[in-house]
Amino acid sequence: MSLNLDELKKNHKTSYLAGILERLDREEVQVREMMGGDDDLHEMAAKELKSIQVEREGVESQIQDILNKEKEEEEFPNEIVLEVRAGAGGDEASLFAWELAHMYELFSTIKGWSWRINYESKSDVGGYKEASFEIRGKDIYKMMRYETGVHRVQRIPATEKNGRVHTSTASVAILPIRKKVNFVINPADLEMEYSRSGGKGGQNVNKVETAVRLIHKPTGIDVRSTNERSQLANREKAMMILTAKLQQLEEEKEAAKYSGERKEQIGTGDRSEKIRTYNFPQDRVTDHRIKKSWHNLPKIMGGEIEDMISALENGEQGTEEE
Repeated sequence: MSLNLDELKKNHKTSYLAGILERLDREEVQVREMMGGDDDLHEMAAKELKSIQVEREGVESQIQDILNKEKEEEEFPNEIVLEVRAGAGGDEASLFAWELAHMYELFSTIKGWSWRINYESKSDVGGYKEASFEIRGKDIYKMMRYETGVHRVQRIPATEKNGRVHTSTASVAILPIRKKVNFVINPADLEMEYSRSGGKGGQNVNKVETAVRLIHKPTGIDVRSTNERSQLANREKAMMILTAKLQQLEEEKEAAKYSGERKEQIGTGDRSEKIRTYNFPQDRVTDHRIKKSWHNLPKIMGGEIEDMISALENGEQGTEEE
């Protein structure tokens, strides 16, 4: 096993074990010198070398386990930003966007994940024009990564007098928050705006300009954070989300180059892709990527979506219902 001791020392999870490996290296050198100098000590030294080797293999195995876990956490981090945005359909679309966010919040509660609001913009009827949430928990990105895309709802709105079924949409985006970032954002590319936060948080939140909006001028991407108590905290949160968005943009560009080779992937992860339809009159949810349907919408909207998520993870194929 080839391990870089200098790199292992820099990692707080492996630095202690790297120290043990250095000690074992020193002990091995001393034992080999002893073996060369005195034939009578050869047998005892050979046993000592064997003992050192066994200890080294155990330490190296521990290190490899830590590095493998870190690699998996980097690929599938335990922190994401979930964004919802109302699409076509006016007020009904905003209500559906709120319901989707609430569904994910309830699912997060079931899984024991933490849920925090970063930013929310509400419509006149109480739905979401757009909203952003930070969620943390074990296996969160691994489970939630296929939720990105356009979600479509078909139902009779409460305001519909003729009983006609309306179709509305809302988009969902899942942004993994990675510890290692492959690029640096140029401060000259950023435009920053401050404003007063609305809603809860005490008098200070409403009197001081704590809310932050960051605009990345080269891409036009803008990010808001309003729910932290200080301007600095909101700025840091907005920068974290912007970094995640820009990293995802890079990954999407890279993925597009090899899209033909990625047959195992379910969908493209594109926000414009229609991935799922929630048909209320027929009490059915259909995922168009795997052509599979589930019934009992009240249960699903109540956060019990693990069956759907597992089916996507496993690439289960069904027959899409009309």
